[in-house]
Amino acid sequence: MDLVDRYLLLGLRLGRHVDGFVDFYYGPPEHAATVTGEEPSEPAALASEAERLLEALAGDGAAPWLLDQVRGLRAYAGVLAGEPVGYSDEVERCYGVRPVHTPEQSFIAAHSRLEALLPAGGALGDRYESWRQSQVVPPELLGEALARLLPLLRARTAAIVELPAGEAVEVELVSGEPWLAFNYYLGGLRSRIAVNTALPFSAVEVLDLVAHEAYPGHHTEHACKEASLVRARGRLEESAAFLSTPQALVSEGIAMLGCELALDSETMAAAARIFAGLGVRFDPAAAKAVTEAYEPLALVAGNVALMIHEDGATREEAVAYIRRWRLVSEARASHSVDFVTDPTWRAYVTTYAQGLRLCRAYAGADPRVFARLLTEQVPVADLAAAGA
Repeated sequence: MDLVDRYLLLGLRLGRHVDGFVDFYYGPPEHAATVTGEEPSEPAALASEAERLLEALAGDGAAPWLLDQVRGLRAYAGVLAGEPVGYSDEVERCYGVRPVHTPEQSFIAAHSRLEALLPAGGALGDRYESWRQSQVVPPELLGEALARLLPLLRARTAAIVELPAGEAVEVELVSGEPWLAFNYYLGGLRSRIAVNTALPFSAVEVLDLVAHEAYPGHHTEHACKEASLVRARGRLEESAAFLSTPQALVSEGIAMLGCELALDSETMAAAARIFAGLGVRFDPAAAKAVTEAYEPLALVAGNVALMIHEDGATREEAVAYIRRWRLVSEARASHSVDFVTDPTWRAYVTTYAQGLRLCRAYAGADPRVFARLLTEQVPVADLAAAGA
């Protein structure tokens, strides 16, 4: 059997054990039918198959990208099989990067910058929340806001990379999920973006959501790679995405860096006009300044994951830590803890900050290099080398 077929079957079989492990699959339908029609394989057997596949790939001179993917699958199979492995080792074996604790001094510095930017009066957390609430998009207008912003960000993205003909996005409003938004790539150059309405979104968060999940983020990457790799070059390994692999790390880095490249002053001004038409307050200059000052606080989630999984912190301690440093409500802090304690997502939290760091080091603000990330397979080692 072809080595790529073995890779796809291995990932699909692991997906029988964990709902959501297979991010998307539009590869050969016979593989999906085979896995669906058989009894789930024991995780230990899947770990052994991963080891055999790694040996075969190494002997065949396989590309580093695919080797990294199988290493990630091997690591996750071991986790499912109950192999004793610490949290940091699990993350490193899956994604190729090791989580690190961010010194609280970084958060203190971010707080100082926010102190100077936010309207005066009261505790910083209250001031930040008031700023957020001042531009919250009413739930009944969320769908309309997304519908109006998608064409704007699509046009901006088309100036960065050639979008394949026929690509399209649809939006679905949901609730009761551990994440705030999720891109379901359907294949055929199409995505369904599910947006969790359990918590309110500010205008800047809605704009970031569209950029991250659709243009030039996840949908753009998957559609471009389907066109340039799967269809044009027969690289069927790109017809699937598995959550425990470096592919996920790079994808999140692309989506986050894409927000920085797409949300230029012209796009932000156009977004402000869209929000104004909906009766939602949005100051582009203030949003940019506050967002940039707030960025280091995104690393709080990684610290919390280490606190819980390595230091034995309680849920209450984790919620309090997030509230203190990330300046969010108890509801949002609790939602963050749900994410980092969910068995499927607990290691995944590392992909955001580390993915952004690596993709930013690789592409910087150069749209041409960023377009390469959207259309080519770039191993984590290449990203790390660029930032060394």
